[in-house]
Amino acid sequence: MTYLNAFWVGGLICVVAQILIDKTKLTPGRILVSFVVIGVILGGLGIYDKLVEFAGAGATVPIVGFGNVLAKGAIKAVGEKGLLGALLGGAQAAAGGISASIVFGFLIALIFNPKSK
Repeated sequence: MTYLNAFWVGGLICVVAQILIDKTKLTPGRILVSFVVIGVILGGLGIYDKLVEFAGAGATVPIVGFGNVLAKGAIKAVGEKGLLGALLGGAQAAAGGISASIVFGFLIALIFNPKSK
């Protein structure tokens, strides 16, 4: 049942993004930033954690989950380091995912020889 919940929750997030792309004049960048901000807000309020418990990777893998990680990292760091933690906590919490994205992007670029347009 966990796989089914992850599938439909992650799919629903992607459907919402696709509808926004198709039916509005919002650019993909603005939609992306909106989803991250929504993740930060829901994560800061503690609502997104309930969705993660229910859907697992279906809630953590989409970009909304990245916003949740930023919020949780900032909240934790504020408790440990004070105001400076608000600035550093989100980046520290997301450092693993950001590093993996850079490394895998570099490896794929080496394998497939990208060309600029």
